[in-house]
Amino acid sequence: MAGALSAVDSSVRLQAALAAGSNPDPGFLERLVERCAVEPDFFVRDMLSWALTRLSPEITLPRIRRELGSERTQARSQALHTLSKIGDRSAWAWITRDMLRDADDEVARTAWRVAVVLVPEDEKRDLADELVLQLGRGDRTMRLSLSRALVDLGDVAEPALERAAADSDPVVAAHASATDLLRRNPETGFDAAVEEAMRVVVLGPERAVGGTAASGVAGTTEIADAAKTTEPAEPTGSTETAKAAKAVAETATC
Repeated sequence: MAGALSAVDSSVRLQAALAAGSNPDPGFLERLVERCAVEPDFFVRDMLSWALTRLSPEITLPRIRRELGSERTQARSQALHTLSKIGDRSAWAWITRDMLRDADDEVARTAWRVAVVLVPEDEKRDLADELVLQLGRGDRTMRLSLSRALVDLGDVAEPALERAAADSDPVVAAHASATDLLRRNPETGFDAAVEEAMRVVVLGPERAVGGTAASGVAGTTEIADAAKTTEPAEPTGSTETAKAAKAVAETATC
């Protein structure tokens, strides 16, 4: 198993992770966790996390908690991802503000996602207040991830978004407004919501109603660039691995 999980061929590593999950054995725990921290292929990493969810949470969660403090960003990110898959709400206390504000974009994005999955009902408003502090951060992919997290929190995020929509930073204000539009009308689409928010921020609510385009107005370049960026590509992974992942997907999710 150890040799297969570190094989050169990513499809072999994928099949090894599938085998480990199909026949869960506590003896695989350490190797699976260690491989999560260094595995370069998205599909294999996801299968490794699935294999970990097949083990007893009593032995898996303490080991994953140790990874949250790792110096390796991928180890932290994948540990958070695995927590979201396990879904044990007792792990909520492990999601710190430092994780939600992590300098590494992938770690922060994953922390936002797992926080929304694990947060108790009575702490959702506080989480929304924390997440809005990241509005305007990063590229389109980052902003879309944050918007999704805030939308998933539901109506409790509304007060925090309304305050952020009045922020003096037009990038933050537009991102907050776009997120609130998505919250109220999920069918809008992120890019359309951003464009509408740009109009409101730059022209003001009354003039924006007239539909005046804001794409050429000074000061909106950064937001416009985010709105025009194409959809993020599928995670990088070899063709062979992608085919193998598709072939075993149904088995892995049973």
